[in-house]
Amino acid sequence: MKNNKTAQAFKSISIFKLVFLCIVLLSVSCKEQEAKPMSEEDLIAKAKDIHERVITLDTHCDINVNNFTDSINYTQELDNQVNLPKMKKGGLDVAWFIVYTGQDTLTDEGYAKAYENAMSKFNAIHKLTKEIAPDQIGLAVTSDDVRRIDAEGKKVAMIGIENGYPIGTDIGRVKEFYDLGARYMSLAHNGHSQLSDSNTGERDDVWLHNGLSDLGKQVIAEMNKYGIMIDISHPSKEAIKQMIELSKAPVIASHSSARALCDHSRNLDDEQLGWVKENGGVVQTVAFTSYVNKEKNDARNEKSREIQMQVADSMGIKWITSRADFGKLTEEEQKVFMENRSKVMEIVDAKVEKMPDFPGKVDVADFVDHIDYLVEKMGLEHVGISSDFDGGGGVEGWNDASETFNVTLELVKRGYTEEQIEKLWSGNLLRVLDECEKVAQEIQAGA
Repeated sequence: MKNNKTAQAFKSISIFKLVFLCIVLLSVSCKEQEAKPMSEEDLIAKAKDIHERVITLDTHCDINVNNFTDSINYTQELDNQVNLPKMKKGGLDVAWFIVYTGQDTLTDEGYAKAYENAMSKFNAIHKLTKEIAPDQIGLAVTSDDVRRIDAEGKKVAMIGIENGYPIGTDIGRVKEFYDLGARYMSLAHNGHSQLSDSNTGERDDVWLHNGLSDLGKQVIAEMNKYGIMIDISHPSKEAIKQMIELSKAPVIASHSSARALCDHSRNLDDEQLGWVKENGGVVQTVAFTSYVNKEKNDARNEKSREIQMQVADSMGIKWITSRADFGKLTEEEQKVFMENRSKVMEIVDAKVEKMPDFPGKVDVADFVDHIDYLVEKMGLEHVGISSDFDGGGGVEGWNDASETFNVTLELVKRGYTEEQIEKLWSGNLLRVLDECEKVAQEIQAGA
């Protein structure tokens, strides 16, 4: 009996040694794998898998109604930055199409014109999703819609309003725009609106409302009531502060970056980032060159402008370098200039390509530097991604929707996990949308 027990004891010890040895070998193997960096091919493969699984969402894509006709539309590979072929190629799942209106006079005539412009863009987006390509893209107004349409294998359209100017003095238009599918709205653009001061007031320190107007404050309450996210991109710092103080729901910055990295009034400083974090909102980092790295962008533009002027002069083309001057042209003159501009830029790009010392472009790495900074300052749950495509946005490596994968690749290279990348691309923004909807339900239930 004793011999059997001894034999069993030796057997147990042997098994224990074997298990211990396996654990040691496995531990060493894991450490060797951790120490060995992933190859470029492995990183790309990993990023592709993640990019395929997560829902990628861009909160700011401007539109031109001329691209929403029966003959010219987003089913085609157009020259613009966002269309269905480019979304499919780059794996961009959700595009927030923007009902943008430039700031004009605060008069009944100005409001009427702005409303007409806004309605033409609402109609264009609805036409795309209901008539032109309902088999390829669907309009979403909730996070559930986004996931359902994506699961159906289609692209997703959502609607944001840039500049509340089309509201005029009719607060009932907030509900009207909500019913048309708008799920976020900013109260100003470049220039003070009837609702809010703009960041552009920093240029001369001249303000119209010292933040929000009384009507603007009412609009904030109305947006909360119906579940429209309040967009703080473009309004002044004081207006943003008042919006966050008044709002019962989280806010978003649909396309802004970190002012600490690029000192532009369109970006948010650390104090503002703190307000958004405390509010539970999200900042959608924007890939707009002059908001990402102004010094780098200015150096390149200055050198490029010299060559542009030379090329345009040799072709007998009057060259325009400012938006203000472009805005003074008639529609026909603008069309002709843009056609000529394409020809000039094609020659300029060819020349620049052969100049080794030419200043570098603002690129995806510079853009993701802002994401890193915002994550560090606010926490990952408060950061998202936007492009401002077809409104001036785009950086080297993410110049249109077809290059969307490059953003995911850069995030993977920097060690972001799939869960974190999913939150950055869409999870955080959709969370805020859900919370705004919940607040709206509570307000309406208590009304």
